This record gives sequence, structure tokens and C-alpha cells, in this order.
Amino acid sequence: MNLDRVMFAFAGTMILISVLLTYFVSPWWLLLTTFVGLNLLQASFTGFCPAAMVFAKLGVKSGCAFK
Repeated sequence: MNLDRVMFAFAGTMILISVLLTYFVSPWWLLLTTFVGLNLLQASFTGFCPAAMVFAKLGVKSGCAFK
């Protein structure tokens, strides 16, 4: 799996977890969904994503979007 696919999987997992936490725990967990969405938006314009840097340092091979 390359870095692009890992990032999509990570973002999707974080969104699903935050939706479940919102439903079962508190509506304040929507802030996590908002943060993930805003981070995806800014990464699409700038190419900078802190999570991608962490996964790259963990040895995940680069893809097209994140290098």
C-alpha cells in the first residue's frame, strides 16, 4: 500500500470513529470530523499533511499526492 492509500484509509477511519463517538458519547466529537475535513482540504491545496509525514517516516512508500 502506498502513502496515498494509507492517508485515505486513515482519514476515512478517523471520520467514522468520530461519527460513532458523536452518536454514542457526545456531539462535541463532531469537532474531530471538522478537523479531519479541514486538514484534507488544506492538504489538497498545499500538499502538506502532518500525518503523511509521520507515515512516510514509518516507512510507507510514497505515492502520487504525498511524497
